[in-house]
Order: sequence, then C-alpha cells, then structure tokens
Amino acid sequence: MKALPILVSFLGLCAAGFAADAPSAKAPNILFILVDDQRNDTLGCAGHPVIKTPHIDRLAKNGVRFENAYVTTPICMSSRATIFTGMTEAGHGYTGGGFPATPVQKMDVDSSFPVLLRSEDYRNGFYGKQHVKFAEGKEAALKRMFDDHKVYGGGPHFMKQPDGSKRHTADLIGDRSVEFIRSQPKEKPFCLYMSFNIAHARDGDHRPGIGHFPWPPAVDGMYDDIEPATPRLGDPKYFEMQPDFLKESLNRVRWFWRWDTPQKYRINMQAYYRMLSGMDGVIGRVLNELKTRGLAENTVVIYTADNGFYMGERGFAGKWSHYEESLRVPLIIHDPRPDRMKRNTVIPSLALNLDLPATILKLADVDVPEKYQGRSLLPLLRGSTPADWRSNFFTEFNSSNKKLPDWRGVHGKRYTYANYYGQKPAVEILYNLEEDPDQMNNLASDPGHTEILNRMRSRTESYLKEYRR
Repeated sequence: MKALPILVSFLGLCAAGFAADAPSAKAPNILFILVDDQRNDTLGCAGHPVIKTPHIDRLAKNGVRFENAYVTTPICMSSRATIFTGMTEAGHGYTGGGFPATPVQKMDVDSSFPVLLRSEDYRNGFYGKQHVKFAEGKEAALKRMFDDHKVYGGGPHFMKQPDGSKRHTADLIGDRSVEFIRSQPKEKPFCLYMSFNIAHARDGDHRPGIGHFPWPPAVDGMYDDIEPATPRLGDPKYFEMQPDFLKESLNRVRWFWRWDTPQKYRINMQAYYRMLSGMDGVIGRVLNELKTRGLAENTVVIYTADNGFYMGERGFAGKWSHYEESLRVPLIIHDPRPDRMKRNTVIPSLALNLDLPATILKLADVDVPEKYQGRSLLPLLRGSTPADWRSNFFTEFNSSNKKLPDWRGVHGKRYTYANYYGQKPAVEILYNLEEDPDQMNNLASDPGHTEILNRMRSRTESYLKEYRR
C-alpha cells in the first residue's frame, strides 16, 4: 500500500513531463475579407430587407457582429493602408492624394501584419484590389508580405482571359483563393486576404441605361422584380441643408452620375444588390473549400469594408465626408474554435479598421508592434470589455482633389465633430448623436455647446499630435 503514493507521484511527474513536451495548440488560419464601398446596413444579418447574403449572415450567426464599426479615414487607399500598417492616415502618411510632398512617414512594410505573420511561419496569400503605393514599389512590397499574390486593380470588373472570354474579378479572386487553400501544407498556418473590388462602381461608365455596378454572372436576373426603396434621407431638403462646399463636392457630382433619376436609381441599386449577393456566393465557395479540406474548424474569418457609401442620402454619392453613411462599415468575426468567442452576438462597443491588424496578430499569438495605433478586439470577442475601452476616436480626410474637402475631427458615442480646415474660414460641425442621430442640427455655433465644442477641438488636436509621426 505504501508503494501507491510513490506510483501516483511517478505517474504525475510523467504526465507533467509529457504536458511540458506536448506541442502547443495549433496556430489558427485567418481568412480576411475586405469589401469595397459597403456600409454597415447592407447585409441580411444587419437587417437589410432585400439584400441576400446567406454565407456572411451565417458567419455572423456563429460569431459576432460589431454594430458600431468605423473607419478612421473614409477613402479606399488610406483605409487599406491603415489595415496594412496598423496606423492612422496621420501616422502612415498615405492620403487620398497619395504621399504628400514631405510625407510624414513612408509606408512601413517591415511592421505590416502580413510580414509579421510570415516571420512566424504563416503562409500568406493576397488576391484582389491592392490600391496602396509603397515606397519600395508595389511588387517588391507584396512579395515581402505574401507567398503568393495576384492583384486585380480598380479597372474593369470583367477581365479578358487567354481564351478570349471575360470573367468577373470576384470569380477570379474566388478561383485563386480556392487554389491557395488546395495547395496549403498541412503543417503550416495560413492567412488568406481576399480583397474585393465589389461593390465599387465603374465611375467612368456614364452610358444611359447601363448600371455602374457590374455583377458576377451567377446572379444575373436577381432583384429584377425588386423596386428599391428610396433613400430615407433622399428628400431634396436634406441636400439643401448642406454647406456650399459639400454641395459642390464630388459627393454631389457622382450623385448625378447614378442616383438623380428614378430609372438610374432603380438600375444602379438593383445592380449594387446583385454585386453584394454575387460576392457572398464567392465567399461561400471559399468557405466550402475550407470545410472540404478539413480546415474550417481552425480558420478565423474576418469580414469588413474599407469605407461606407452614400446611396442617395443627403443628395450624395461616394464617401469622403464626416457623416455616418461614409464612416460606418460592417465588421463580422467568426472564430470556430471552442470557447474562443461569443456566438450570435452583436457587440455595441466602438471598433475601428485601425484595430484589425492588431487583432489578427493577437489571434496568431504574434507580438503587436508598439507603433500600432489600434487595439486588439479579442477581449470584446470573448465577452469582456476593458474598462479603458475607447468612447471616441479620431477621424480625418486629406486629399489633393479640390472636389474632396479636407477635414479632421473626433467621433464619440454622444457627440461627433468635424473641422473642414481647408475652407476659408474653416467650417466646424458638431452633432449630438443621442438627440440627433441623423446629423441634421449643427451645434457648432450654439452658445450652449461652447464647452463641448472646445473639448472636441482640443481632443482632435491631441489625437493629431499623438498619431502624427
């Protein structure tokens, strides 16, 4: 009987030794899906009454959806640069007009999340719209970030193939993504970055009766019987409320391209819906391939967009300005691993495109560079909101295009502030989102809001000083 404790002790030591020698949990694969020009409410899971996105909806049902996700700069190239670098536009210096004459900082590829993942033995693939210029050149930068890549630019949505046929870039992105998954070594984790040009319009195509949103052929005829609802803020009175410099901006110019008549509006909205549903089908194809290859249970999927989009609201098209329609985007994260995150949950906390690279690195258990200006979303995914989680964030837009007015400000849960500093004199805008969620009543000149105006001014300058490198 006395030998039993010795035996138990010996077995315990063996077990401890085996545990110490056991391999750590396998690093998760990451599928990152970036959409172009999609705002937060254009998904079935977000309550859109028409758009069918069953595969994305399923990700939300089995994961989390952030209902207050925003970009810090509402334009494609700067937002995409932020996702690569973990820095605001003020930090990375890549604006809507490219690098300024004396850039604050050249695009830093060394600390980009793909390079850091590769340093930890991740195999990376990138397919789709790239839209960012690097100091060392696009190809050199992409070769350092990705093991395999194929750029489909912002040009024609249909690309001519060697046999003379034409195929939609969304389908080509799907093809390359499936090939990447099929060639994935079992012993290595991967990060697959699907970067869609959907749902960006073909801005140069002004032919009457031709939609600006070419969709994948798989959804031909879809929504033909739908009469799209008119924009909730589409009454001309909402346009008349705008300052003159916004009335003359590219937001208004492009409204005439696609929304200014009932026929154009119907054609383009139906086409926009088809684009999103067609993209959802491509995503479904890739998700099915993950399942077929036995990779789905260890693959975290992140779905978001590079900026919001006006669909006739306030008499506008495009993005670029301070309103919710421009800044607010979808964000869905699905981690299938047991006990890693909440399920079928909508999270109200403020989340940013700025947070995504830190989140991806944390998922992969890779150190986040100190220079990153966002925060990992992992605590929120697991049901815990840090006591110091943000209640506001910095927003900005800088461009060399005179039709795109420059501005910067702070967006909070209650108040949002924008300073169009390029105007002479500068134009300030202040809204109380709790009382005025549609942002109609500018309080900047209201004596009763002088204190909050000064506070928002000061916070904007403080953010700018903190982020500018």
